[in-house]
Amino acid sequence: MPICIATIAWASRAREMLLRHGRLLRGGCGLEVMVSLPVAWRQESVIRPCVRVTAALPAILLLSCVSVILAAIQSFHPSYKDSPMPNVLSLLEEVASPTIGLGCMNLSHGYGTPVPEAEGVRALQAAFEMGYRHFDTATLYGATANESLVGKALEGRREQLLLASKCGMAIDPALGRKVIDGRPETLRRQCEASLQRLRTDRLDLYYLHRMDRQVPIEESVGALGRLVEEGKLRAVGLSEVSAETLRRAHAEYPVAAVQSEYSLWTRNPEIALLAACRELGTTLVAFSPLGRGFLADAVPDPARLEESDMRRGMPRFSDEHYPHNQRLLADFTALAAELEITPGHLALAWVKAQGADIVPIPGTRDVAHMRENLAAETLRLDAASLEKLNAMMTPDQVRGGRYSEAQQADIDTEEFA
Repeated sequence: MPICIATIAWASRAREMLLRHGRLLRGGCGLEVMVSLPVAWRQESVIRPCVRVTAALPAILLLSCVSVILAAIQSFHPSYKDSPMPNVLSLLEEVASPTIGLGCMNLSHGYGTPVPEAEGVRALQAAFEMGYRHFDTATLYGATANESLVGKALEGRREQLLLASKCGMAIDPALGRKVIDGRPETLRRQCEASLQRLRTDRLDLYYLHRMDRQVPIEESVGALGRLVEEGKLRAVGLSEVSAETLRRAHAEYPVAAVQSEYSLWTRNPEIALLAACRELGTTLVAFSPLGRGFLADAVPDPARLEESDMRRGMPRFSDEHYPHNQRLLADFTALAAELEITPGHLALAWVKAQGADIVPIPGTRDVAHMRENLAAETLRLDAASLEKLNAMMTPDQVRGGRYSEAQQADIDTEEFA
């Protein structure tokens, strides 16, 4: 009788370890079992074991081979023993990455005219050279152009990166607008396309960019989990979801990370999400930690922003609310001057002070700003400065929502009353 994948189910422990550490490649009349070791082990010259089992081999021999391989790996490298699905912090450690990553969206999407490709390539390569290792992109950004840009700029450096992207929200070419689609077949198709554009055979972290309210979160996350089992992804993430949604998703498949906007003037994760992340061992990846440029004192007048800049449609930057919010910035910039650091440094240092399990990914298209942001990696704030900051720009002080009504309808995060 031909051997099928169900054979491994007879040894649930062996199957569990294979799915944690490797991939099951199904094809033809045989079964290939690949145990993929972490990058750090490959750097230690650990040989990646591979066993090809033909259809004629008895099931008991298959299980014996798997057991021998796993036992050999455990004896050769003890840290392999019962190691969990990688989380973001362990992935960062593998590539010796600073905590601060780079949000790549600004180069292609959301902040006015996209930069020319050659300029974007130079900026991303400069980011790598100055020490960035965590690069975050998405299918949506620039209608897939951002993924292509990242893939081109960082080709040949794959083993030195934590490469993250997102699916489930994309620009539909036929409709010419954004579409949220969390169906399993869509996520698989978008993943395959992301891999091609990013010029890789796997992604370290793949997020569901937005929850599709027409598809149970369990179905979407389950589909991403299957992509992990196939070796196309290493870990699953979610973006802009509530604590309740995270728990439901995590019960279906381990969620390694949740992206949410988090900064001094946007503290929504503190309502419930941050606690849920810590309860489940999920890393909070903080996007817009500089308040979309506001906390870096980089938006003196929103009216001067390009028409296509997304901030023009955000209530906090409106004529109604921005003058008030800008007055709140005075104490913040004064404290930065007192500490002899830039406002951007102060904003990032505050986010980092909220916990070692929080990973900020500021975005910029300016190489000088990339360098400035990365320099905040070593900053530590004293208790007195943190106390002052915590009293600034509290939710009851900031005016205007962080999203427009249409954008707000697409997210699932908790909101302050």
